[in-house]
Amino acid sequence: MRRRQAIVVLALVGLLVATYLWLYKIGVIGVLQCGTGSCEAVQTSRYAVVFGVPVAFVGVAGYAVLFAIGLVDLQPAFAANRRVTVLLAALATAGFAFTLYLTYLELFVLHAICRWCVVSAAIMTAIWVVAVTCLRRTN
Repeated sequence: MRRRQAIVVLALVGLLVATYLWLYKIGVIGVLQCGTGSCEAVQTSRYAVVFGVPVAFVGVAGYAVLFAIGLVDLQPAFAANRRVTVLLAALATAGFAFTLYLTYLELFVLHAICRWCVVSAAIMTAIWVVAVTCLRRTN
């Protein structure tokens, strides 16, 4: 139960981070509060949009789905349902893979690091680890 709760909390925090980046991308927020790093360089690069959709919005949608499914997985009626846990682990794996791709772009293509992206990557990695652990425990 605690692992599933952790996924919900992590997804909520990830949703907040992704929303902040998306609001910047659509012009609601004027300047990213990044401190050191190259947040604006990453967020304004051509890689910050996939198929016409801002990557930050993909993050908003992904974290929102993980949050919603995590809430469903917390319900007693679904606690014993392995399909919800499998779905959560599959979506977390897809999010983790996308995170690895974006991190690769930052490090080896853009040569710029966005602190907010690093935070999001850490959150998604944690969600993936916890989701896979939940999946393995239900075997």
